[in-house]
Amino acid sequence: MEVGSQLSVVRSTNVVLDSGICPADIIIKGDKIVGIHTELTTAPQLCNQQMLDVGDLMVMPGVVDSHVHVNEPGRTDWEGYWTATRAAAAGGITTLIDMPLNSNPPTTTLENFHTKLNAARDKCFVDTGFWGGVIPGNQSALRPMIEAGVPGFKCFLIHSGVDEFPHVTEADLRMSLAELHGTDRVLLFHAERELTHVNPPLNSKYKIHQQDDADKNEMIKWNLD
Repeated sequence: MEVGSQLSVVRSTNVVLDSGICPADIIIKGDKIVGIHTELTTAPQLCNQQMLDVGDLMVMPGVVDSHVHVNEPGRTDWEGYWTATRAAAAGGITTLIDMPLNSNPPTTTLENFHTKLNAARDKCFVDTGFWGGVIPGNQSALRPMIEAGVPGFKCFLIHSGVDEFPHVTEADLRMSLAELHGTDRVLLFHAERELTHVNPPLNSKYKIHQQDDADKNEMIKWNLD
């Protein structure tokens, strides 16, 4: 399709719609979809119309993945923006939101956020956003990160798995929530809590006992040691 064409059409025999998968023409004007015409309807024929016919390739809405650990910078050998966003595009994901860890430094200050933005620059093949992180003592960094474009924040209530992203206490949460009040930003919780008084202990081994019931069906019964 020529750049600047007045109206464009994407045609496929496999277009994913609410009603199912069927042949359709997708009508695009500017940067917006303005109509979808199936084989039961007639697409308008206008002058200078540019069509992209993709045959039987699947055409579907782009997927948004809001929980992605890209790990760059610091642990790029695990995953980096160049590989993560190309894999996303290949799988039909058009937007991903990167978690504030396991990159090092984590996205817990404005400076660290800029470090991550610089690491991602010119490496992203899909739209990419960035969650900020809430850790003990970084309450004053939350609003500057919001002003820089962070859509929300993530925190852990137990050890996060990496030492540079410590978990928060109730006191930390109260201070962070007070800072976020009125900002229209969300706070995501990794919501496990350490259990210290459990009976029987959680590390007990499980045994599987198998027995025949009256109808000779097998039934599995799980018992704690």
